[in-house]
Amino acid sequence: MAKKPSTARGTRDFSPIEVAKRNYIFNIIKTAFQSFGFQPIETPSFEKLETLTGKYGEEGDKLIFKILNSGDKVKKADLKALEEGNLARFSNSLSEKALRYDLTVPFARYVVQHQNNITFPFKRYQIQPVWRADRPANGRFREFFQCDADVVGSKSLWQEVEFVQLYDKVFSNLGLNGVTIKINNRKILSGIAEVIGAKDKLIDFTVALDKLDKIGEDGVKNEMLAKGISAEAIEKVQPLFGFSGNLDEKLEQLKGLLANSVEGMEGISDLEFVFEAIHVLGLETATLDLDITLARGLNYYTGAIFEVAAPEGVKMGSIGGGGRYDDLTGIFGLKDVSGVGISFGLDRIYLVLEELDLFPETVSDKVDVLCVNFGEKEALASLKLIKVLREAGKSAELFPDNKNMKKQMNYANKRNIPYVIIIGGNELENNTCVVKNMKAGTQLEVPFDEVLTAF
Repeated sequence: MAKKPSTARGTRDFSPIEVAKRNYIFNIIKTAFQSFGFQPIETPSFEKLETLTGKYGEEGDKLIFKILNSGDKVKKADLKALEEGNLARFSNSLSEKALRYDLTVPFARYVVQHQNNITFPFKRYQIQPVWRADRPANGRFREFFQCDADVVGSKSLWQEVEFVQLYDKVFSNLGLNGVTIKINNRKILSGIAEVIGAKDKLIDFTVALDKLDKIGEDGVKNEMLAKGISAEAIEKVQPLFGFSGNLDEKLEQLKGLLANSVEGMEGISDLEFVFEAIHVLGLETATLDLDITLARGLNYYTGAIFEVAAPEGVKMGSIGGGGRYDDLTGIFGLKDVSGVGISFGLDRIYLVLEELDLFPETVSDKVDVLCVNFGEKEALASLKLIKVLREAGKSAELFPDNKNMKKQMNYANKRNIPYVIIIGGNELENNTCVVKNMKAGTQLEVPFDEVLTAF
């Protein structure tokens, strides 16, 4: 007995209407990217395993989808590692390639590989799928699209300002008003770790702090203690657990905490530059906020860190994020090339737009016109008419089979096709057609060369 077909966990099929809605989001993001001067590139769906590993931290490396070697390459398997119980080493010996985990690291590889053909600063956008062996959950998939924009070859903070504007532009054009663009700075986090005497525990400290909204103050403190951060150090960051106020008030609190950290004060200065510029330029519908617990991407972010939260009341993880990386290309041999970039979470954005009913009614998979098929002569006349309709911007199709009228009309109803054109023997003889409005139930007979007047 054949097994019931199903998709692999963490993947999905998309219906025609879902594809239409996704393309609506793609088009708005792509249009914004291009209006901000970004150029498109594409990279392969899989990379050399060595290109990806070690770039996302220990936890990230576990989520990389590896591609098993085939043929004679299977002989390279490290059986000794298997005997010793070193499953990580054994697993790596079975694979030399992997599906890309994100678009940032492949982009860094692209820049280094094509550096002689690139004009710097290089502004690129990329919209392609990525894969992660993550646990599937609401808004979290194993195969999903990322929509990235990056600038490499410039340390100017005006890039951070533009990315805030870009986020605001895209979400405003999507009608998704009220998103919060959260920003932090790696230098500030390093400064905090420095002043509390835990600089060697920066990653452990910030990873725990990043969970404040999920596990609460006590949970964060317990995790820090478990990672070897002293109770005395934790006491020094107590103000962070009640961090609140407007941007100016938050900055003043940070200045008091980081007064003795040169790096921390540099981070504050960077943020002040962005805040002041955005204050002058203004935002359409988004809000810019400082989130001191934001600590994503610390394995490669060196300056600004971005994350976008859905409007209040919508239970969804981040719908965008990014940051500044001063030497990401250095991992591939090209030193001191600073970059900054952001990403849009297409799948989560889709779910938020769906939940808030923000997709326009014009976003549809339906055809504008169906021509009924009464036979070869009538069908040929219909196709001539369809050609005219398509050239006028209408989507139109001919029912392929000469079936009874009821079946063809049912097809139009099920597809929600608003207009049906009927060309029978009489109409063919008179060079006319009947245009039926399926919603109103009315119909109009017009000459072939006046068919466009009937819509």
